[in-house]
Amino acid sequence: MLKMEAVTKTYNHRRPAVTVLNDVTLEIHRGDFISIVGPSGSGKSTLLLAMGGMLSPSSGRVVLDGESLYELAPDGRAALRGQKIGFVFQTFNLVPYLSALENVQVPLFLAGMIEADQKERAASLLERFGLGDRLTHKPSELSVGQQQRVALARMLANDPSVILADEPTGSLDPETSSQVIAFLEETNREGRTVVMVTHDPQIARRAKRTLRLDGGRISYEEQTRDLASVA
Repeated sequence: MLKMEAVTKTYNHRRPAVTVLNDVTLEIHRGDFISIVGPSGSGKSTLLLAMGGMLSPSSGRVVLDGESLYELAPDGRAALRGQKIGFVFQTFNLVPYLSALENVQVPLFLAGMIEADQKERAASLLERFGLGDRLTHKPSELSVGQQQRVALARMLANDPSVILADEPTGSLDPETSSQVIAFLEETNREGRTVVMVTHDPQIARRAKRTLRLDGGRISYEEQTRDLASVA
């Protein structure tokens, strides 16, 4: 479903050049749940951005459902990303002057959905995350955990088949972190593929497989959970 074939990313604007990803080959099957761990600067976030069509590699290919992302025109790549990939970031990336409802509506608006249907779907998603009484609140009027739940609702707006999460619990307290991971597990059980970057070993063990990056290369891979027990 999602493949990286000999992907290398090198930054040449400084001397000496810095290779952040080094010949990474990886295959992720539909319905998998993978955690990516490794030291700071090992290339974890770069890997996720390249995987999601957000950062062009210096060489190699990224293939999603048979489409080579970086061989598409930018508009085509953006359209495919909007249809199939949902992103979750540690910083939430909410629009500060929009309400919770309006933030979740953004991807639906960009997809061309009529306004009444946008509002209905956005409200339904926020209800799912226990934010039905916060629809008109702006990000500054919400707690950190509530902001992350708005971001999760927005991520689900276009019903993506792949979720890419970059340190989704990095700024959250333990209870809220557990809630976020439980949600990712739930979406995975619904059939979505989840790839999550994390620095927390306990969070990483909630995935089905764990990959470790060192110096831009995958240094090891292990099955974290018995797949028969989570099928």
